[in-house]
Amino acid sequence: MISLRLNSCLRLFMALISMLGATSLAYAQDGVDTGDTAWVLTSSALVFIMTPGLALFYGGMVRRKNFLSVLMQCFMIISIVTIQWVILGYSLAFGPDIKGWLGNLDWAFLRNVGMEPGVYSATIPHQAFMIFQLMFAIITPALIVGAFAERIKFFGFCIFSLLWATLVYDPIAHWVWAKGGFIGAMGGLDFAGGTVVHLNAGAAALAGALVLGKRRGYPESISPPHHLPLSVLGAALLWFGWFGFNAGSALGAAGLAANAFTTTHVATATAAFTWAVLDWVFNKRPTVLGMITGAVAGLVAITPAAGFVNPCGALGVGAGAGVFCYWGVVWLKVKLGYDDSLDVFGVHGIGGAWGALATGLWADASVNGANGLFYGNPAQVLVQLKAIAVTGVFSFVVSFILFQVVGAIFGLRASEEEEKIGLDITQHRESAYTILH
Repeated sequence: MISLRLNSCLRLFMALISMLGATSLAYAQDGVDTGDTAWVLTSSALVFIMTPGLALFYGGMVRRKNFLSVLMQCFMIISIVTIQWVILGYSLAFGPDIKGWLGNLDWAFLRNVGMEPGVYSATIPHQAFMIFQLMFAIITPALIVGAFAERIKFFGFCIFSLLWATLVYDPIAHWVWAKGGFIGAMGGLDFAGGTVVHLNAGAAALAGALVLGKRRGYPESISPPHHLPLSVLGAALLWFGWFGFNAGSALGAAGLAANAFTTTHVATATAAFTWAVLDWVFNKRPTVLGMITGAVAGLVAITPAAGFVNPCGALGVGAGAGVFCYWGVVWLKVKLGYDDSLDVFGVHGIGGAWGALATGLWADASVNGANGLFYGNPAQVLVQLKAIAVTGVFSFVVSFILFQVVGAIFGLRASEEEEKIGLDITQHRESAYTILH
């Protein structure tokens, strides 16, 4: 009797194992790779933390009376862009193509964006790709915050951010990354956002700085960063999150992700070192602010190249970022006289353009199938220059118009009295510190 019962239990156990095996096989057959999916979801979280990291990076550099305003702007962008992305942004950026220019609205409200693989990856759920791209759509307008920090009205800022995400970011993302986008179709290389994110945001930042004008008392009475340790923490979070930004763009946990991870770190360290050396040579001492700015410049420049260049190429990308962005921040801004509060154009605009061009120089087909100038394909440089020109001009012109229109209808520039008191009090009735100055 006991033997019969044991045999019955054994049969039942084996039947359950068989059922579980069949279920696992069914899941395996749907094309979703659990390792790739886990990596992309982890990378999405890493890219998300970059926006709060950016808020600290920027917030530590403004005056203490404007600290909360920068944090609020970054966190509001998280909310605004998320809602916009679900309703129509993702569909405009990545939906079925309309003649290379824009996606249609087939995926509005995330219709047909489910748990099965989509057209952009055969091994991860379509939703995983969508949420990963959402994090890029969030941080791009957040980068622009640094250009008009300390002098923008909050309501006008919200309106501008929504319009910019829809009319500037979504079309450019489609041109470069979507199936059928014309920049991608002509062979433009942008692994993780040199043109889509950084040059795009940098050009918009320059437009904003010009439209809003200089801060009250600029440059004579502008105080230095009020809390550099917070900016260092923010830079560290950016560096950390950027591994997801770049290596996650491989959309899988394999060799290409490893290469992007490696090149990201190499270029960033090289750019930070280069900036410190330039500070040492021209200003007699290296600075903390300079080194973290150089690190961010390196992160920006390697973004389009991370999945196309090898680690030796990353050394060149990083060194160039340190030199060109240093020139943009220290010399160009002073020479032209615009007030880009936290050097968004100098770091992201120039760094993004350099990174896109450098991809055309150091791209190595052994990494991801494309060669640049130094590997026998000079034509790639011309393609990269076209992508830089189209992205930069479109972003600057449309952003300039949006700033003007939103300013005329809703108001953008804080009054002189509001700017004097500080945006934390005048826009939010809060204060980060007990004593203001």
